[in-house]
Amino acid sequence: MGDVVYVSQVRIEREGGPVRRSYLPAESEPTWYGSHGPVAEHYGHEPGRYPEHATTLDHVVGAAGG
Repeated sequence: MGDVVYVSQVRIEREGGPVRRSYLPAESEPTWYGSHGPVAEHYGHEPGRYPEHATTLDHVVGAAGG
């Protein structure tokens, strides 16, 4: 195996319920994760209880689709 060339330094803070804030390299503002629509409904979150944000799955699909 070759030498490690990069280790991602990410910090994640839970805000409550499904809402999380992450600090990613090269980004000056935090990235928010949460749930919305059918995903929130699936997990039983009451409408309006938490602010809606993209899910981690939404971010993975967006990153892989690039």
